[in-house]
Amino acid sequence: MSFTLHGIPVSRGIAIGRAYLIAPAALDVDHYLIEPAEIEGEIERFRSAQRVVTQELDALRADLAADAPTEMGAFIDVHSMILNDAMLVQETIDLIRTRRYNVEWALTEQLERLSRHFDEVDDEYLRERKADIEQVVERVLKALAGASVNLAHNVHGACDEMIVVAHDIAPADMMQFKTQTFQGFVTDLGGRTSHTAIVARSLGIPAAVGVQQASALIRQDDLIIVDGDHGIVIVDPAPIVLEEYTYRQSEKALEQRKLQRLKFSPTKTLCGTHIELCANIELPDDARAAIDAGATGVGLFRTEFLFMNQKDGRLPEEEEQFDAYRRAVELMNGMPVTIRTIDVGADKPLEAMGSTGDGYETAPNPALGLRAIRWSLSEPQMFLTQLRAILRASAFGCVKILIPMLAHAQEIDQTLDLIREAKRQLDDAGLAYDPTVKIGAMIEIPAAAIALPLFLKRLDFLSIGTNDLIQYTLAIDRADNSVAHLYDPLHPAVLHLIAFTLREAKRAGVPVSVCGEMAGDPALTRLLLGMGLTEFSMHPSQLLVVKQEILRSNLKTLEKPVADVLAAFEPGELDAALKRVAQA
Repeated sequence: MSFTLHGIPVSRGIAIGRAYLIAPAALDVDHYLIEPAEIEGEIERFRSAQRVVTQELDALRADLAADAPTEMGAFIDVHSMILNDAMLVQETIDLIRTRRYNVEWALTEQLERLSRHFDEVDDEYLRERKADIEQVVERVLKALAGASVNLAHNVHGACDEMIVVAHDIAPADMMQFKTQTFQGFVTDLGGRTSHTAIVARSLGIPAAVGVQQASALIRQDDLIIVDGDHGIVIVDPAPIVLEEYTYRQSEKALEQRKLQRLKFSPTKTLCGTHIELCANIELPDDARAAIDAGATGVGLFRTEFLFMNQKDGRLPEEEEQFDAYRRAVELMNGMPVTIRTIDVGADKPLEAMGSTGDGYETAPNPALGLRAIRWSLSEPQMFLTQLRAILRASAFGCVKILIPMLAHAQEIDQTLDLIREAKRQLDDAGLAYDPTVKIGAMIEIPAAAIALPLFLKRLDFLSIGTNDLIQYTLAIDRADNSVAHLYDPLHPAVLHLIAFTLREAKRAGVPVSVCGEMAGDPALTRLLLGMGLTEFSMHPSQLLVVKQEILRSNLKTLEKPVADVLAAFEPGELDAALKRVAQA
């Protein structure tokens, strides 16, 4: 039966493929005691599920292409061995016999025991095998529930036709998709600027979030269409609908190929004004995508992903961070790299947060709590470690340091003191760095924009983080699905704060960029140009479409319509003024 679901568009494009459901079955099983007479029947249920999964793994092995990487076959073999290992099988059966647990309960209990055991293993390779055990248990649990997890079954085409469907995907988990070939994704939760959505845009694949009940209504292997332009998900589309979207998909692919011609052309407006187009990256190797897209630098290196990817819950050491920052700097080959110090909290918690090492305790309101620079200043040794690593990387190219969520003069002064201390420590150790490295601040709190002279006096450059600026201006938690519809980058208060910051920074001769999601939205490119923005930073996948808008724009003709936008407060007047900007 065909039906349509509506959500929030977060990454443009059209994806057509089969649903790949990520469902945490191990967290949602029945727990009950069975009667003694039911023990053998329960064990047979377990054996039957084993056989189903064995058949699925055999089918996957048989379907491997002749030129498939050898690791694929090895992966299946490992899962087959785990499926028949006594530590999993016999111990689960013993729990059924001795504790009279139902099989799902016994299986998840044994998984918990094995997980604790693997967490204590020193060898990193063996520790990582815990994930293989979890995946095998997941397969068995789904087989017990009667849900096949053989994704190759009934899938017409290659594995890269898969579309991820999940209740939610943590930012750290999203990073795993960089190495996968999924066509798109759909989640029940999320908003336009939840960090998960930001990472999705960096992958350049169509996505829709806030699609309520999607993971419950969509079944494994359903044929679905994701319209990333409008946040629409069509399940089991009618042939005529599928034909229409297939045509639109091919048209978009053609548009993308045409955009590639713009890669090496100068980024100038029709009136000759040069505009800088930089890239936002999450990991060092993302710099390659920035270069491939024609970026002239990295305007935002989000370093928190280096911290979030730690498998053992520890914070990365100085050498580990230094190697990552240096790699990004070297890949950019002399172009500037703006490295933001760790911005965690709210929708990006760390297990390792806290000087005691006991983990991160969720605050009552994390978006307003100990996050970003506030946390860094509360952990000066951690902060000094990161600052030393960034400064050392500056010896290998053009590096700028960006500080998130500053609001108070004392925060700026404390941060600058710690940077001076990091330089002193490097001097004492005889380690090289650029002594003239530029220090900048994110303008993402209304107080920072309003009290801009504090920043202009103390810092070398500014970067407007529109994601949090909108969140804090409108009192909207961007990670809260229930209020995501109120998140509005075109609210008059937001536009006035951005315009004021651009105007005052220009007057003071302080460079300013926009690195939030507004910078990568081609529908807002002319508006930002008309406000005076000359440096954009966005995900590499959005760079060429924004460049196309810049090449078609004339700053002189934008002055009047942009002034009309800033003078408008009523929704009707604002919409009319925005249309005039788009036509200018």
